[in-house]
Amino acid sequence: MRPGDPAPRALLITGTVGAGKTSVAEAVGGLLGDAEVPSAVIDLDWLAKSRPAPPGDRFNFALLLRNLRSVAGNYLDAGATRLILAGVVESGDERERCGAAVGAPLSVCRLQVGLPEVRRRLVRRHEDEPAELRWHLDRSGELDRVLVEAGIADFTVEAGGRPIAEVAAAVIEAAGLLPAGR
Repeated sequence: MRPGDPAPRALLITGTVGAGKTSVAEAVGGLLGDAEVPSAVIDLDWLAKSRPAPPGDRFNFALLLRNLRSVAGNYLDAGATRLILAGVVESGDERERCGAAVGAPLSVCRLQVGLPEVRRRLVRRHEDEPAELRWHLDRSGELDRVLVEAGIADFTVEAGGRPIAEVAAAVIEAAGLLPAGR
């Protein structure tokens, strides 16, 4: 950390599949970089990308946590004061475990996008992958229900039909990620 930098904080941007988690996280990271806030963006999906997942850990969450602990620690050691995570935690317990792994206070933003819009995005994204499209379409409604019922988000930002940069700016404002004077 540089002298005068604020204490490190982490923000998890979550939402159903196709909500724009990764795109918004990248845009948040870009805006923080433009404001000279030392930050890093971490896509949680990549930290769990190992197949097959072990029995009882459908989405490889244990591996994700081990990798997150290492990666977040490296970014914090390198001076990052804002860690922007894109991914899904499905329960209060998973949120706590993710916060412990990241090593900084964690807040959670859920991107809200209507399911018809999510479905349009998924069809575009997986137009040449029928099996992937089917899985993602099925998962979108399931995950949306899980996230609403879990209620782990500190705040929600409407992300449907808005430019990514506008959504990212709203996330930054709602999360209070910019230090005073920036």
